[in-house]
Formats: sequence, C-alpha cells, structure tokens
Amino acid sequence: MPFTLATWNINSVRLRAGIVAKLLQDEAPDVLCLQECKSPVDKIPVDVFENLGYGHMVARGQKGYNGVAIISRIPIEEAGAEDYASLGHARHIAARLENGVTIHNHYIPAGGDVADRTVNEKFGQKLDYLTEMRDAFQSDRPEKSILVGDLNIAPREDDVWDHKKLLKVVSHTPVEVAHFTDVMEAGQWSDVTRNDIPDGRLYSWWSYRAKDWDAADKGRRLDHIWATPDIKNAAHSSRILRDARGWEQPSDHAPVFATFDL
Repeated sequence: MPFTLATWNINSVRLRAGIVAKLLQDEAPDVLCLQECKSPVDKIPVDVFENLGYGHMVARGQKGYNGVAIISRIPIEEAGAEDYASLGHARHIAARLENGVTIHNHYIPAGGDVADRTVNEKFGQKLDYLTEMRDAFQSDRPEKSILVGDLNIAPREDDVWDHKKLLKVVSHTPVEVAHFTDVMEAGQWSDVTRNDIPDGRLYSWWSYRAKDWDAADKGRRLDHIWATPDIKNAAHSSRILRDARGWEQPSDHAPVFATFDL
C-alpha cells in the first residue's frame, strides 16, 4: 500500500500548529516527521492533528529546544530513540509502520557559527553526533528503513546557492560533507530526493535574515529523505513544497515529500 511521507523542521510546533494543519489539509501526507518542535511532548497540540485524522504520534520533546515528532494517519508504534554524542537532547525518534518499515526522524545539531571544534563546542557536538550515527550503522546495518529530517548539511555543490562562498560556512564545509557521506555509506543509505531530482539547484531552507528570501533565493538543502537499499526503488514523486516558506509566520524550512510503494 503506497504511503506519502513528509519531513519538516517546523521551528516550534505550538507556535506554528496552524501551518502544520494547513499542510495536513492541503497536502495530506500519510506520515509527517517534524523537527525542532521546541515543546515537551505533553504540550504538543495533538488535538489539532487528531481533528484532521492524524490520530497517531510518537515524539521526544524538550521545553524550548530541539524536539522531534512523527504524526500519522496510519498506525505506527514507537521503535526507539537514540541520544547520539550523549548530548541529552531530543533529536531522534523512530516509528514502525504495520508493513514493517521503520522511519527514523533526526534533528542533527546545527553546529554553531564557526567550523572549528577547538573554538566552537557546538561544531564538535555535530561531528560527534554524525560519527556515532556512522558507527551505529556499521555495527547494525539498517534494513527496510527510511531516515528523514533536518540533517543540517547541504552536501552537494548544487544543494547551496554558491558552493565557493559557502565552503567555510557551517552546513557545507568539507569536513561536514565527509562525515555526512560516511553516515550514508555506513548504512548504504540512498538519497531519495536526488534519485528523483538528480540535476539542478535544490533548496529546503532560506534564512530569516533575507529581506526577500524568494527573490534572493540564497537557499540550502538541509532536509533529507533516505532509504535503505531494499526499499529505495519503491520511492518516487519527491518534491519540496517551496511555497510553504512563504506562508504566514513560516518556518525557515520547507517540507520535503516522497511516496513509497510498499
């Protein structure tokens, strides 16, 4: 049975419950993975989602920071949560569908402003998080799994508005891209979005600092959907809902979609 999945860094699920509802009404994904929920689990506005037919949720929350949730209109059960790099942050939650597919929802640390772990602890935390992800996939290679989320890295030259200008900017530095690639290779993950849209610039994030984000179009593809080899060929119809970046009181990220025939 096909299902459509979306991933979206919502930058406060309580503040932006209205545009989450708009997405669910307008686009009707079967499963929506949210990051940066910035809410304890018991404060997530589940009634808003339940009223739209999304009666299932697994989540990890924190007051004011981080937080991940998977809401669904098809049955899911919790399938664990990892604390990579032992940060004590709510950055991962997994859910299992009735067909046996496991969905991993990650919010990888942004890494601060300086791409040097000797002077920026947050950058070191980001690299450590990625290293522990890599090691986990090497020791227990995932099967029948989808990994999504705000991974906070734009790996390809055409995933950023200017490759040369961003080489020293956190999210596109060579050391981050190398760690990102190591994680993908360790789990034999496949980039679903780029499998469907192999060519051209593609962004899912535009800074709030831009006076006119749409005209400036200085974006980065920070949000990803991956699949393991056994199900990657079932994925299709990838897209990024760029219009959502222009909704009222928007997140600085746009939702990313893919459909799986499983």
